[in-house]
Amino acid sequence: MNRIKTAIVGASGYTGMELLRLLLVHPNVEIVAATSRQEVGKTLAAVFPRFCKAAGAELAFIEPDPDAIAASGAQVAFLALPHGVAADIARALLERGIKVIDLSADFRLRDAAVYQEFYDHPHPAPDLLDEAVYGLPEVRGPQIQAARLIAAPGCYPTSILLPLLPLLRENLLELNTIVANSMSGVSGAGRKADLSLLFCECNESARAYGVPKHRHLSEIEQELSHSAGEKVTISFIPHLIPVNSGIVTTTTATLRDGVPPAAIGAALDQAYADSAFVRLLGRGGCADTKNVTRTNFIDIGWQYDPRTHRVILMSAEDNLGKGAGGQAVQCFNLLFGLSPIAGLQNF
Repeated sequence: MNRIKTAIVGASGYTGMELLRLLLVHPNVEIVAATSRQEVGKTLAAVFPRFCKAAGAELAFIEPDPDAIAASGAQVAFLALPHGVAADIARALLERGIKVIDLSADFRLRDAAVYQEFYDHPHPAPDLLDEAVYGLPEVRGPQIQAARLIAAPGCYPTSILLPLLPLLRENLLELNTIVANSMSGVSGAGRKADLSLLFCECNESARAYGVPKHRHLSEIEQELSHSAGEKVTISFIPHLIPVNSGIVTTTTATLRDGVPPAAIGAALDQAYADSAFVRLLGRGGCADTKNVTRTNFIDIGWQYDPRTHRVILMSAEDNLGKGAGGQAVQCFNLLFGLSPIAGLQNF
């Protein structure tokens, strides 16, 4: 079987490590390049001993040089880089005929002005925004299949969008009443030295942050507005909790007058009945991070509160899995016409 030659750019962070974990054992993948400025010359197994004796773990890290990546024969590259950094190398790889799946925020937004508003600097490649496909596989499957530049969604947006989008498409909610509260594990902040992320600062503690305008709010509102056919503005409050990984999100909104609560479950069933990685828990099902960590599943439950006339949507995912690396591999499988579950069959 011919395996797809694959590069991981920025492979030494938490998301890069998750990509390595999945792709080293993916039956259709040969990793031919892994980049890290800090780890150049070291093997994957030396930096991540957990991969010792995995086939391909003897590969050495290289500099993130587009010519070197192209010389490896890579057909596709995953970019696990910070926003603002990914765009330049994405352009260079595209020019060399390499397809790109970008896990940064650089290509998620359609509007360069919105990017500048939320990320505090001009967009580095605005001419590529119209081409990039927002890589939510359950929503944009055909577009992902035809793309050469895929923007993998953020972790928080995935946990909010998948429960909400079917309800907006069916016009079930009062759009100005949506409030999303999310709690994320510490790995969501990345693998970096930061006083606020030290064990003694995070353990036995929980706190909100990024209020009232977290950067992910930009892509959340973009995708909700696209689904609703009109501008949607929501309140989004993220929280840091003392676990390594996992996101649990509770979203509430008022049901439109005359809409029966059963329409919520019907809309979710219709949208995701055939989705390999969306598990519907039904009415009263409360999603739990312990059931999704180290997997590519997102669990979604819902409830209706007749006292307040509000819908309660509950979701859980792994921020490094369905919220990052796993979802990017889902896009990869679509891009190359592979089984949707290839390399992702872990429970």
